[in-house]
Amino acid sequence: MKIVIAGGTGFVGKHITDFFIQNGHDVFILTRSKKQSSQKQLHFVQWLTDDADPTKALEGADTFINLAGKSINDRWTSETKKQILESRISTTKAMYEIVEKLESKPSVYINASAVGIYGTSLNDTFTEQSTKTGTDFLAETVKKWEAEAEKIQTLGVRTVYTRFGIVLGEGGALPKMVQPYKLYAGGTVGSGNQWISWIHVKDLVRLIEFIIKTETISGPINATTPYPVSMKEFGQTIGQFLGRPHWIPAPAFALKAMLGEMSILVLEGQKVIPAKALENDFNFSYSHLDEALSNILK
Repeated sequence: MKIVIAGGTGFVGKHITDFFIQNGHDVFILTRSKKQSSQKQLHFVQWLTDDADPTKALEGADTFINLAGKSINDRWTSETKKQILESRISTTKAMYEIVEKLESKPSVYINASAVGIYGTSLNDTFTEQSTKTGTDFLAETVKKWEAEAEKIQTLGVRTVYTRFGIVLGEGGALPKMVQPYKLYAGGTVGSGNQWISWIHVKDLVRLIEFIIKTETISGPINATTPYPVSMKEFGQTIGQFLGRPHWIPAPAFALKAMLGEMSILVLEGQKVIPAKALENDFNFSYSHLDEALSNILK
């Protein structure tokens, strides 16, 4: 296959790129700067610059994957929030423009998304069939992001929105969550009752491959394990694997003062179940948190 990835040099993008190259596919990474690859199956294609014309290089691509967007892990000032939203909308529009120009359309377009669309709740359980959505900044951003991606369906391309939970691996959020425990300062964050819907990065990559191969999957799909956990259980499990205590709490008021509006990422959550993946018989290699952490922290 010929696979095109925007955001292919980030934590998740690198895993997806390596997986498909190792399985004999050609990967074309969209980049603003001109780059050369030393790998035969890896290609860099310039885009989002005045003189860039990526269409010719991408003709005949089977799959487009869009992971691009500014990190949500910077403090949410008004300018940062603007950049978070605009980076996602602009890259998705650019993807549409490329696909529109292609004589041979890809079989599938996969757009990153987030479980944040559901809003936060201690009591509700969310699946792809849930009609309730949030009203906070992250939920509104995801709604606008998916609406932009949906336009690609009008080009006759199967379109999928992978709603990521917290992706666990050597990068992303996990190292920051592990660090306090390494320093013997780990403990419950906020109330500890908030839900964490997560997925091992290797399962996420396999799910992406599964989506490409399963032509009946379209629209939203939750990229999370079937077994979300509370923040308290998450921290306790990290402590157990590292042989460190779980004892110094991080109170909600202190985190709100330090992080501002962005504190919603750690103080509130949602219990999300990957109903569509399960209905289509996708098998998770790391369903339970202890399995995932054992693999990552070993």
